[in-house]
Amino acid sequence: MDYPKSIWIVIHREADITRSIFESQRMAQSLGFDHGRAQMIATAVSELARNIIKYAQKGKIIITPLNERRRSGIEIICQDTGPGIPNVDQAMEDYFSSSGTLGLGLPGVKRMMDEFEITSIVNQGTKVIIRKWL
Repeated sequence: MDYPKSIWIVIHREADITRSIFESQRMAQSLGFDHGRAQMIATAVSELARNIIKYAQKGKIIITPLNERRRSGIEIICQDTGPGIPNVDQAMEDYFSSSGTLGLGLPGVKRMMDEFEITSIVNQGTKVIIRKWL
């Protein structure tokens, strides 16, 4: 099977969030994810893209097909150069919010995906890598 290449999207306005949602779902479906799992991936991307706008104003999302020996899937990298997260462990707790929301965003993304990595440095930015396997 000929897999699509990575898609890079600069995030700095609402239309970019919409594009990242569309492209992540489209790639997931092209890789063989069913509608429900493709929607789950798109929901995770939506949350991460909205966080970029909300906290950093600008960043990027890279959507990449994964094809390893015995499995294939999708990887999404979301990165910004915003204020960073002072306490990542606290941010990963359900119901914690630094902005008055429900506080389900990052923990929810982690639950929806098979792999979740986050690194954040105050005053330098945040990088989240998520993967979902077929």
